[in-house]
Amino acid sequence: MKTDSVIRIINYKAGNAPSVLHAATHLGFEAEFAHNSTDLQNATHIILPGVGSAEATMSSLRDMGILETLETLVLHKKILFLGICVGLQILFEHSEERDTACLGWLKGRVVKFDSSKLRVPQMGWNKVKFTENPHFTCKSDYFYFVNSYHAVPENRADLWGVSDYGGSFTSAVNRENIYATQFHIEKSGEAGLALLKDFLILNSLKEVV
Repeated sequence: MKTDSVIRIINYKAGNAPSVLHAATHLGFEAEFAHNSTDLQNATHIILPGVGSAEATMSSLRDMGILETLETLVLHKKILFLGICVGLQILFEHSEERDTACLGWLKGRVVKFDSSKLRVPQMGWNKVKFTENPHFTCKSDYFYFVNSYHAVPENRADLWGVSDYGGSFTSAVNRENIYATQFHIEKSGEAGLALLKDFLILNSLKEVV
């Protein structure tokens, strides 16, 4: 799909970038990996996939030397951003997982599911109910999860999607140009591809405020 978008997928050692790149190219978009700050400079869309721990993800991003650039582009220049799985969790201030300080772009914390009552990690398909968003076709559908932790946003306005696993939990967040899902978009079949496409065809922050 020919667009004016410059799509960059952050490729770090704790991530799942190849699967996300495959999903984007399957949809017909041109996308490339970002390995450093220079690779991100002209991006219109930035995707941060994640597997593993918040601590490992933060460490990898520091090692790449891109944290300052990411903050400038996403928080100040309002470049469109999509976090996936751990890419959602590190948006918050703190994760219980190894007592990790995270990006703090969104107010709130990340906590572990109660393993005394639930199978942890949650693995498999779960239903997500989304709040209304004029730029996304998803309303309610099933997506694929692999997670032991979940975010607890301080600001209810940041909630975009909720699911149930021993009680309601945050499965997607959105604030202005920042979108993130706890589930794996790239492993969620047609529903995941549809959501990814909706994100990639957004042109600018002008369309999301």
